[in-house]
Order: sequence, then structure tokens, then C-alpha cells
Amino acid sequence: MSPTPDEVAARVAGDGIVPDAQVTMDRAFDLPAPPETVWPWLAQLGKNRAGWYLPASIERAIPTRRRALRRIEPTLQHLAPGDVIDDWGGRDATFTIVERTPSTTLVQRSERGALRISWAILVHPTDAGSRIHLRFRIAGVRRVWLVHTGGELMDLLTVAGLAAGLRERVTGPAPPGR
Repeated sequence: MSPTPDEVAARVAGDGIVPDAQVTMDRAFDLPAPPETVWPWLAQLGKNRAGWYLPASIERAIPTRRRALRRIEPTLQHLAPGDVIDDWGGRDATFTIVERTPSTTLVQRSERGALRISWAILVHPTDAGSRIHLRFRIAGVRRVWLVHTGGELMDLLTVAGLAAGLRERVTGPAPPGR
């Protein structure tokens, strides 16, 4: 889950959306599949879309109707700048797509009261498949230490589940279910 020092130091797509970020969280992981195989899964990620990918061992504890998809859904592949998608950050929380470059980059932004958020998903080819780099930036925070500490823990856990769930989806046949 740990990004390299170079990944953390790099300026990436979406950084300018929240140039005064008080908290920046970077996560990165490798997947044993090329970007063109990984990308469709990332393009459909999200609430009221394909869901948040978790490994089958965890999803078994979730009601079937709330589990993430285990297939590529063609109707969810057409995000474009300006599209709005739901987020789990509250009933009215959404993200707006800012940039989408298939197989490499998906940048989203959100404003929630005083909070300004950007989330970049970057996919880089590697000799063994793909490197996924996620960057979450937030400004307008009242208690930076709380967001930094609690957010880092929550981000680590959710991205660990995402990485494991994606790994299952890009490497193996879909188990029964959604």
C-alpha cells in the first residue's frame, strides 16, 4: 500500500484542483495485469455504480445486493469530464469527473461545505502488469490532525480492500454473484 518516495514527491494530475491541501494521502499498489485490463474496473468504481471492490472472503459477509460487481459493465465505462458520481462520504456527497484519460488517469473533485477534495487514480504500466497510484487531497479542514490521523487509517484499510478486490477481479474467473 505504500507509495514510493518518488510517487509521493511527484506532481500528478489533479494536484492543482486543491493547491492548498492541508492533508494529502498517497497509496500505491501493483496488479498483475496490464493497464488496459485494469482500467475498465477503475472506470466503473463507485457508489451506485460497480461498488467498492473487496475480496470475496470479505464480501461473503455483505448482503448480495450490496456487493461490488465482479464483471465489467459496459454501461459504466463512459465517464467524461463534468459527469457527477455518488460518493460514500454522506447522503449528498458526490464527485465530479475532471479528467479521464483511458488506461492512465481519472481525476475527480468534490466540494462539501468548506471542504475541497481531489482524488486522482493513476495507472502506470510495469514489467509485471500495472502500478496503481491513488492521491487524495483535501483543504478546508478544521482539525487537520484528526483528518490526517483518522483519514490515513481509514484510507489504508479501504485501499487495502480495494487492492485485494481488484487483484481477484483482474486475475481470475468471477465467483458466483453480482
